[in-house]
Amino acid sequence: MGKISWKPGTMLYPLPVVMVTVGEEPAEYNIITIAWTGTVCSDPPMLYISVRPNRHSYAILKRSGEFVVNLTTRKLAFATDWAGVKSGKDYKKFSELKLTPGKADIVKAPIIVESPINIECKVVSVTPLGTHDMFIGEVVNVMAEDAYIDKESGAFTLAAADPICYSHGQYHTLGPSLGKFGFSVAKKKK
Repeated sequence: MGKISWKPGTMLYPLPVVMVTVGEEPAEYNIITIAWTGTVCSDPPMLYISVRPNRHSYAILKRSGEFVVNLTTRKLAFATDWAGVKSGKDYKKFSELKLTPGKADIVKAPIIVESPINIECKVVSVTPLGTHDMFIGEVVNVMAEDAYIDKESGAFTLAAADPICYSHGQYHTLGPSLGKFGFSVAKKKK
């Protein structure tokens, strides 16, 4: 088995793929699909999204300073892809995709009702990086579909929501769990 050198690039896969919603009023609500996203801090809870400045949602996001990260699922795969290749300057994505804009609890940007998890964020910084600007958002609220909450543990059952991810130009579902955090050092029950 050998290795070859490739030119530097973004080979960190798979990635979460999310639909980010922006806008302060229904006339400007928009959905942008993002795969450049992730957690950056747990206390206070923060995440990032990276957006190209030429995207329609960029100006709305920059002005409003708020957004919602909506997790995607197998059922939302078509909408996720479509929202990423069509521009909000040409389409009203909520109505085109028959998705429901819902009221967030804290921010003005809408949630996608059909998404199992909606993460409300307020922008705390914007860093120009090259092709994308990175928006770091403090998580100010999370809304979760109660059908996916385990009644005994109170935990969100991510696998039941059937999430999708993105890898090298393809969308994928996730496989079965391989173990919970700490399984490698847990004491075996006799």
